[in-house]
Amino acid sequence: MKGEGSAKKLIVLGIDGMDPRLTKKFVEEGKMPNTEKFLKKAACREDLVLLGAMPTITPPMWTTLATGAYPMTHGITCFWRNYPGRIDAITYNLDSRNCKAEPIWNCTAEAGLKTLVFHWPGSAWPPTSDSPNLHVVDGTQPSAVNTTQMSREKEYVVHANEKITDTAFRAKGALTGHIPCVIDDLEPEKTYVDMQALTFSTAASVNVILEKIEGESVLTDAPYDVQLAAIKEASGWKKDVPADAKEFIFLQSKGLVRRPCLVLKNDKGIYDHIEIYKNKKESEPLDTLYVGIYKEHYADELAVGDHIIPCVRDMKILQMAEDGSAIKMWVGTAIDPSPRNCALWHPQHLYADVIEHVGAPSAVAMLGAGDEQFIKECTGGAWEHNMRWQSAAIKYLIKQENYEAVFSHFHNIDAQAHVIAKHLGKGHNEIPAEKYFEYYTAVYEQADRYIGEFLPMLDDGWTMMIVSDHAIVSPEHEIPMLSESSGINVRVMQELGYTAIKYDAEGNELHEIDWEKTKAVAVRCNHIYLNLKGRDQHALADGTVIDGIVDPADQYELEEEIITALYGYHDKTTGKRVVALALRNKDAALLGLSGAECGDIIYFLSEGYNFDHGDSLSTTCGLEGTSVSPIFMAAGPGVKENYRTDRVIREVDVAPTAALLLGIRMPEQCEGAPAYQILE
Repeated sequence: MKGEGSAKKLIVLGIDGMDPRLTKKFVEEGKMPNTEKFLKKAACREDLVLLGAMPTITPPMWTTLATGAYPMTHGITCFWRNYPGRIDAITYNLDSRNCKAEPIWNCTAEAGLKTLVFHWPGSAWPPTSDSPNLHVVDGTQPSAVNTTQMSREKEYVVHANEKITDTAFRAKGALTGHIPCVIDDLEPEKTYVDMQALTFSTAASVNVILEKIEGESVLTDAPYDVQLAAIKEASGWKKDVPADAKEFIFLQSKGLVRRPCLVLKNDKGIYDHIEIYKNKKESEPLDTLYVGIYKEHYADELAVGDHIIPCVRDMKILQMAEDGSAIKMWVGTAIDPSPRNCALWHPQHLYADVIEHVGAPSAVAMLGAGDEQFIKECTGGAWEHNMRWQSAAIKYLIKQENYEAVFSHFHNIDAQAHVIAKHLGKGHNEIPAEKYFEYYTAVYEQADRYIGEFLPMLDDGWTMMIVSDHAIVSPEHEIPMLSESSGINVRVMQELGYTAIKYDAEGNELHEIDWEKTKAVAVRCNHIYLNLKGRDQHALADGTVIDGIVDPADQYELEEEIITALYGYHDKTTGKRVVALALRNKDAALLGLSGAECGDIIYFLSEGYNFDHGDSLSTTCGLEGTSVSPIFMAAGPGVKENYRTDRVIREVDVAPTAALLLGIRMPEQCEGAPAYQILE
């Protein structure tokens, strides 16, 4: 039952990756006016910091925010989890069935509050309550709503040119970096891991990381797909076309769908737009694209297996030669907006309702950090589209369904930070550091516009919390190959003598662990597992299953030896140690990390040696004013107005604070406490 809370309606605006230090800076500089308005009504710490739990990575922290429990209690200890019974394999971890703690939205629904959980990437899907008061939208991954259901073709780049003779699609044919409008050839393909295939797999996945391009943290520096197209004089069209019109073929479905395009002049005699046709017999184009103008939801069809399905995608002509001789065009991820893609909406009628009244969800972009146009015009443009769609969808559902509690997540900062933040201090690919900071500032201005969409709710009696799971640091030094989250980190553990790999007959390294010589492996962020006898079995390439090699009687001494070696491992350039803290599993309970879902040793990298997040202590700072700390601010009924507290507010405190405001019981496994000091 619901008691007498001081808040009648509550919305939590979760903004993934939002940094309190940068937010404070941008507010003071006048670049986040909506956030400034909110802060004038809000209660928070002066530094806006929410003391983060660990590990500083998305699924565990959003689960902590929802449950008020630490990862050792709720059991979500990384983006991935070790596959049961194996220390070499990982599996996807955004699954509420892996969570051992109750989320607050089950409590609000039980108390009779109609509740919406919108794209919360921390143990939200599938729903864990059968209450009719609980509605849940997605939560199976962080990036964008319904991505796993609707995505049909990844984003790519079209290079059309009069110098090109053959139209072709080249999967992973170009490397991230600035590619000019005129292109005759592409760099050779490099080996890399298909992280999307790994990420959404529920099977056991083994990823042995020998090089940096094989992990998740460099996704934005991996090759991307490219289409080459020959531009020539227009011919064979049923309709009348201008005498000076040119044409090329736009390929989709990796060449299975071919769309003829006319390249046309404006009234000043300059080629500045294209018309895309289903075929040359059609009199009207499917759509028209102008150079430099972002196109939302170009509608077409894709060939998927034996089926032809509808799709929409965002597109933009990035460059076009004034004489029409060369074109560079970004083609966004294709999504299928059909009503059949409602599986991740509960109840499912919400999907059709949003499609009809708000429009199809939008895909987002993750192309690489080496090209300024990709950052500003593609990635930024896609997230701007997504921002407007998501805010409109949430507000529409609130009005339509009369929700009283809303828990929402928006991923714009984190996703774009993965492209930008690591280059804030030093620049990249001839783009200076100050340019990257300019792009990053624009990301926060975008988040500010998102916040502005919800500010009128304060006047309608809503209490509002703005929180993040972690923020993003810009590293100062070269990052050791020790704490990449997506597999087995080989190099440092190999150098220290604990992990061995196999070699072929010519002495070349194989992506295979030599378990008969391996004492321990570093798997995922922060976790080292010993290769214990009787516990850890491994299937060899020939199907043979072998046991571990470390006697359990030697576990304590080996753990001590490895921890000592980690502290003694130094950066060869700076001479500094790269590991800030290493603890045995039982001792890591002090940090909220222990138990069966954690390694035998838990460790964190030193400040300055971090991937953008995940491997660091939650108090870590980086270059250019970045930090990994999450943010907290709250305003509205039940919260002191324009109040600053000295209290340390922790991530585990968010759920119980929300429960107290609403007058409901706290989640069953909650370990935090209400932030009484900020409450009326």
